[in-house]
Amino acid sequence: MTLGGVSRLALVGYRSFSASQVPRMHSYCFTPITSRQMSTDVKSITAKLRSSGLLRTQGLIGGKWTDAYDGKTLEVLNPATGEVVADVSCMGRKETNDAISSATDAFSSWSKVTAAERSKCLRKWYDLLIAHKEELGQLITLEQGKPLKEAIGEVSYGASFIEFFAEEAKRVYGDIIPATLSDRRLFVLRQPVGVVGAITPWNFPLAMITRKVGPALACGCTVVIKPSEFTPLTALAAAELSLQAGIPPGAVNVVMGNAPDIGDALLASPQVRKITFTGSTAVGKKLMAGAAATVKKVSLELGGNAPCIVFNDADLDVAVKGALAAKFRNSGQTCVCANRILVQEDLVNIASQHGNEVWVFVISSEFKKERVFLEFFVVTYWVFNAGIYEKFANAFSNAVQDLKVGEGFTEGAVQGPLINKAALEKVERFVQDAVSKGAKVLLGGKRHSLGMTFYEPTVIGDVKNDMLISREEVFGPVAPLLRFKTEEEAIHMANDTNAGLAAYIFTTNVQRTWRVSEALEYGLVGVNEGLISTEVAPFGGVKQSGLGREGSKYGMDEYLEVNEICVLGGYEQKLMVEVCSLFGDGLVVIQR
Repeated sequence: MTLGGVSRLALVGYRSFSASQVPRMHSYCFTPITSRQMSTDVKSITAKLRSSGLLRTQGLIGGKWTDAYDGKTLEVLNPATGEVVADVSCMGRKETNDAISSATDAFSSWSKVTAAERSKCLRKWYDLLIAHKEELGQLITLEQGKPLKEAIGEVSYGASFIEFFAEEAKRVYGDIIPATLSDRRLFVLRQPVGVVGAITPWNFPLAMITRKVGPALACGCTVVIKPSEFTPLTALAAAELSLQAGIPPGAVNVVMGNAPDIGDALLASPQVRKITFTGSTAVGKKLMAGAAATVKKVSLELGGNAPCIVFNDADLDVAVKGALAAKFRNSGQTCVCANRILVQEDLVNIASQHGNEVWVFVISSEFKKERVFLEFFVVTYWVFNAGIYEKFANAFSNAVQDLKVGEGFTEGAVQGPLINKAALEKVERFVQDAVSKGAKVLLGGKRHSLGMTFYEPTVIGDVKNDMLISREEVFGPVAPLLRFKTEEEAIHMANDTNAGLAAYIFTTNVQRTWRVSEALEYGLVGVNEGLISTEVAPFGGVKQSGLGREGSKYGMDEYLEVNEICVLGGYEQKLMVEVCSLFGDGLVVIQR
C-alpha cells in the first residue's frame, strides 16, 4: 500500500500537520530574539559538539555514515531562533531499502548472539549515553527547544530504558506445557520478530528511540530508525554511541529525509516484520492499513486527551504541583500532558422557602451551618466543604505565572518554544475557539514577547466540554479548567473521548482513589502525581490511543514471537540431551 501524502503526516514527526503545511522556521514573520550573546553561545556549543564527533549529519546504513544518494540535504533549525543548526542528508526509498537489507543481514548474526553478550553491549551503550549526557542534552535543546535542564533529564530518562532492557535481555524465558498425549512433549520458545521499523517523533528525540530500540535489540531484533526530520541530530548521536558500544554494524540504522518514500519502503518491505510508531491517532490508523499488505506486527503509541481531575478533598498544594508538572512539561508538548483540568465545584439546590427564610442545600462531605442576611430575607444554608474550583484556579494561575519562558540555554528557563509555526497557530486557534464560546483567559492567552514560536503559559477558566480545546490535544502550554459537580460527572467527562492514554486524579480519599482509577478508561492513571512515566512500568493507551506497551517487562513482548515445538516421544532416544551442572570452575556436559 502506498501512503503517498498521508505518510508525510505519519513520518514528519509532528502529530497533526503534513510536511507541506509546515513552513520552514527561517521564513517566519515573527519578531526574532535579538540577543547576540545567545547566538554566539549556540554557535560555540555547536562547534564543540561537532569536534566531539557527536554532531553527525549523514545517515547510518550498515555501520557506515552515508550521504543521500542524490546529494540532497535538509536543514535542521533551532525553533527558538530560526537559525540553521546543521544540514543533514535527505534520504528516500533507495537508502531505506539498503538500510533494510543491512538490518536483515545483521539479524542473522545478532539474533544468535547470546543474551548475556547482547546485555553487555546494551550496558555499554547506556554507560556512553550517561557519559555524554551534557552533549546530548545540548543537541536536544538546539533542535527541539526544550530547556537544557529538562533536555539533560530526558537523556537520563532515555538512557534508563537501555539500562533496564540490558537486564531484561537475560530474562526471555520459554515454557514447557503438559501434553494431552503421553508420547508428546510441548515446548514454547520466544524468538525475536526480526527487522523493526521504528518511527519516532520530535518531542522526545532520544527517549522515544531508546524506549523502542532498547527492547528490540535486547530480544535479538535489528532496527531501521526513522526520526523526525525536525530532530534527527539526537538520533544520529545516539546511533554513533551504539557503534562505540560494540553493537554490530547493521543492527542499528538511521535514515531521515523524504518521509513518504521512507515510510512506503518500510511498509512495503516483507523483510520488515514490525512497525513501532509514536504519533497521532490518524497517522497510526494509516500505518496499520499500510502494514496489512505484509501482515506486519504493529505497536502504536498514539494521541491522548488526558483529564486531570481535582476533587474537593484534594490537598491543594499537591494538586497544584502535580497539575503543573502534568500540563507544562516540555511546554505542553507531550502525549500525556493534562489536556483538560476538571475541578470540583458546589452543587446547589434550593429545597424550600419558609416565610422569609430560604433553605439552600449544598452537596458535600463536611458540615457547618451559617446564616447570611440578604436584603429582607434571611438565607439559611448548609455548606459541606465548599468547592475547590476558585481556590485551585487562583493557586494554579499564580504557579503558572512564575514559570520562566526563554530560549533553552537561558538560565532558569523552564518553558521553551513550540516546535514550529504550525504548532503555534494551532494553539492560537484552540484558545480563540474557547474564548469565542464563553471561556475566560485567566492568564496569558497570547504569543510571548520573545517572538518566534514562544507562547505565554496560559490558564483558561470556565471551559466547556464541547469546546475544541476539550475535544482535541492542544499540544501547547495552555491549561483549560472545566467545572464538575459530582464524581459520576467527572468520570463521564473524562471518558467522553476516543483517546485513552493517560489520566490524573487528585484526592485524599482512599476509596475514591480506587473507584475512580478503575472507572477511568485510560492506560495510565496518576494518583496525586503528575509525572508517571518510568522505564519499569508499562506505557501505552486504550481505545484509539494505541496498541501494545512500551517499557517494563511487558515491552519485551512487542518484539518477540511465541513458537511451539512439539516432539513425538518415539524419537526421544535419538535426541542429544545435554545436562549441564556446575562443577568447580567449569561445566560438566553429560550426553545421552
